[in-house]
Amino acid sequence: MKTDMMRCAVVGLSGYTGREVFSLLLNHSGVRVNYVAAQNTVGPVSSIWPEFLNRTTLVCQQFNIKEVTKNSDIVFLALPHTESMKVAGALLKAGLKVIDLSADYRLKSTKTYQAWYGHKHVDPKNISKAVYGLPELFRQKIKKANFIANPGCYPTAAILGLAPLIATRSKSITSIIIDAKSGVSGAGRKASVNLLFSELTDNFKAYKVLCHQHAPEIDQYISSLAGHDLKVNFVAHLLPIERGILETIYVQSKLPITLSQLHVLYSKFYKTESFVRVHPLGSQPEIKNVAYTNFCDIGLAVSQDKKTIVITSAIDNLVKGAAGQAVQNMNIMCGFNEIEGLI
Repeated sequence: MKTDMMRCAVVGLSGYTGREVFSLLLNHSGVRVNYVAAQNTVGPVSSIWPEFLNRTTLVCQQFNIKEVTKNSDIVFLALPHTESMKVAGALLKAGLKVIDLSADYRLKSTKTYQAWYGHKHVDPKNISKAVYGLPELFRQKIKKANFIANPGCYPTAAILGLAPLIATRSKSITSIIIDAKSGVSGAGRKASVNLLFSELTDNFKAYKVLCHQHAPEIDQYISSLAGHDLKVNFVAHLLPIERGILETIYVQSKLPITLSQLHVLYSKFYKTESFVRVHPLGSQPEIKNVAYTNFCDIGLAVSQDKKTIVITSAIDNLVKGAAGQAVQNMNIMCGFNEIEGLI
């Protein structure tokens, strides 16, 4: 195991994900946070996030490539989509390890990226260098990587929920419907009428129906796992809670499978995974049981004709869906115990 202290930088500290990364790193025995920055926010970290009062003396700065290079071995980019690609290339060129929590390097096609995110990609040469940071599927690649594209929150829950089935029975699948629900922190830390307390409380709604930007990310990686093209019908909903995601995934199969067979399949697939918990038969995941953790909880059900499979997948969107998974990836990249700082 690695014993040297890793010097870390968090760029994008003023957002929810940046805060979560910073908080996790403070509790990690193998790293020291040396540098923090944000786009439009400067000042002591404790003035931006009072929860860190007396826990750090760091001051948030405007991003400076020379400063981050001088003070860091690994950089967490918690920047908005379309912003990370403006700086990731320079950090990689300087020899730093980079974990990008935006969507800028998740999609392998620049045309697909532009179609779904509305901007031309300005760093296409580094897309192929980015390893998709879903440890349960790509751990060996992550070990050798210097550049990680951290998965989106909805795709993390979806892909982990689908992976055992896709890996073993993809040719029998005729349709996949994902009914996904997230807490409001998934929208980021920004002022918006739609995100006001009075708009959210006692309310529940679908948004970006069949046109959510995470759909092509899910399609890309389940297709890669299947070895042929697969597409999901994905609908996101906004819950009147701070954090957490629960996805109910409906899979239609031409070949029958019993609930017992399905449970054995999932239990074996995730047997050695520290952060995926397959629920016992008759039990279903709940957001409250994964909130503030790096766990993904999975529940299973099968229809009477054994051809409709229902998978429920629950995560904390800010932890396993973002910052926690980023730290998990750092642990793998840098030779730490994979659970360090997360349990």
